[in-house]
Amino acid sequence: MKYLIVGLGNIGAEYADTRHNIGFKVLDTLAGVSNISFSTGRYGDVAELRHRGHLLLLLKPSTYMNLSGKAVRYWLQQEKIPLENLLVVSDDIALPFGTLRIRAKGSDGGHNGLKNIAEMIGTTEYARMRFGVGGDFPRGMQIDYVLGRWSEAEAEALPERLKTAADAILSFVSVGLARTMNLYNTKKEG
Repeated sequence: MKYLIVGLGNIGAEYADTRHNIGFKVLDTLAGVSNISFSTGRYGDVAELRHRGHLLLLLKPSTYMNLSGKAVRYWLQQEKIPLENLLVVSDDIALPFGTLRIRAKGSDGGHNGLKNIAEMIGTTEYARMRFGVGGDFPRGMQIDYVLGRWSEAEAEALPERLKTAADAILSFVSVGLARTMNLYNTKKEG
């Protein structure tokens, strides 16, 4: 069975370590622990990972965040992957840093990458993993925040959180969405 795992981000060195590129970071982590590497493909960098009899096509779109749907639609059609086998990883400012929230469907929540994917594939009924990047920014400074770099404390905690997100992707293909949501959706503290 084939899966398309999409990590959202922006191409270019200036975006590499920004909060908005957490989708790329999660896929890079999964590729690293799986000892595979990405190569340039149509509309993005792709890697193939075999896990427990499943083929995962990892995709980091090169279309920039706001046009991610073009890459997602192309690879779904090209590889004949059903929508239920799509998982999109994105950043979320509404969640505390490092919190994972996996859902079967939902709104774009103001995220332009998710909005474009829904427009291009014609539905919001696809699985997504939102990775909390926190929301500690002054009113009107959202763009600067998500395109900003991690704090020292966040950068230190990031590798462990990235590994957890990578594990959640493998869980999604191994035990399914419902069980993965039960295992990995972290509760808000406080």
